[in-house]
Amino acid sequence: MSALLLPPQPIESLTIPPELDGNAGRNRARSGIAQIAAGNDLDAVRAWLARFVDTKTTFDNYRKEAERLLLWSVLQMGKPLSSLTHEDLILYQHFLADPQPAMRWCSSSGRKHPRNDTRWRPFYGALSTSSQRQAMVILNVMFAWLVQAGYLAGNPLSLARQRARHAKPRITRYLSPELWLEVKTWIQAMPKETDREREHYARVRWLFTLLYLGGLRITEVGENTMGRFFRRRDANGEDRWWLEVLGKGGKERLVPATAEMMAELGAYRRERGLPALPSPDEDTPLVLPIGQSFKPLTRAALHRIVKEVFSGAADVLRARGETHAPRADRLAQASAHWLRHSAGSHMADQQVDLRLVRDNLGHASLTTTSQYLHADDDRRHRETEEKHRIDW
Repeated sequence: MSALLLPPQPIESLTIPPELDGNAGRNRARSGIAQIAAGNDLDAVRAWLARFVDTKTTFDNYRKEAERLLLWSVLQMGKPLSSLTHEDLILYQHFLADPQPAMRWCSSSGRKHPRNDTRWRPFYGALSTSSQRQAMVILNVMFAWLVQAGYLAGNPLSLARQRARHAKPRITRYLSPELWLEVKTWIQAMPKETDREREHYARVRWLFTLLYLGGLRITEVGENTMGRFFRRRDANGEDRWWLEVLGKGGKERLVPATAEMMAELGAYRRERGLPALPSPDEDTPLVLPIGQSFKPLTRAALHRIVKEVFSGAADVLRARGETHAPRADRLAQASAHWLRHSAGSHMADQQVDLRLVRDNLGHASLTTTSQYLHADDDRRHRETEEKHRIDW
């Protein structure tokens, strides 16, 4: 069967005919020493993706874009990915705006099917302008790496017109202090009649404390443990608690574990029958399932808990009348990452030094071996504790 007639398949199960696999692609590097062992386009793309397997969100996004282009090149254009020209990539961007024939390229009714399902398709519909731009940015990164690796002779996207850099817009996906108060009020009103209700309330309260006071990403909540809390004596001889977070891209940062955070941690641990303070190297997840299990919750499970809270608080707002509908709609859109943005915004509003906010949120690496930076850490802890509070 001709490749042009084959249905799209996920990259992990994709088989490409020899004449289209890129072994003799027109853009293949013919001189120099290749830095990867790939002999065809599929293996080269897999080698690039292998760099991101430890960061699930990045890997999923990069795989999606590389997979779409590879399938389009082989199935729609009938040419290897390593033979694509600059003009081909312009056609591909137009294709992203309207993947046709839709029956072949798009999931029915825009539904997401598992990758091993025969109904799986690489698209759910047309991509927005911003999504098209993001796709081309990712592909540019891929092509540049394949050139650097000695697999391709040149990057067909490097000829694209460079857009003028614009100042990034201000963060808009955050909760105002008034909306944040609505969320806290809803949490504190949660039922606590049964053991299960009390445990659920304690877990929700602790999760929101971590996300807001710590500014943690939801993946960081799922992947770190309570043994990462530790105590360190500051320059004034006072013990201060910290949370060492392994975050995005494998980078570590220190998050001030304020007295408020440690009180919430103790309350949550006691609810679960644990000592108030964690022990060094304790492997207990930061947030636990309801019941006896001590397995870490998945990112999806944590996300679901947060969305249920936002949805519940939004329903309460709507019940007050039409004038509250816009605020309720905004709250219903919120996600766990909004709490991270809210933490940064509220700290800035309270005039916490922006350099300290940057370090709290992990926007720059920390060095703890220098005495000067160690003293700066102490100031960051002190200002965070004084000015960034949850006030249950």
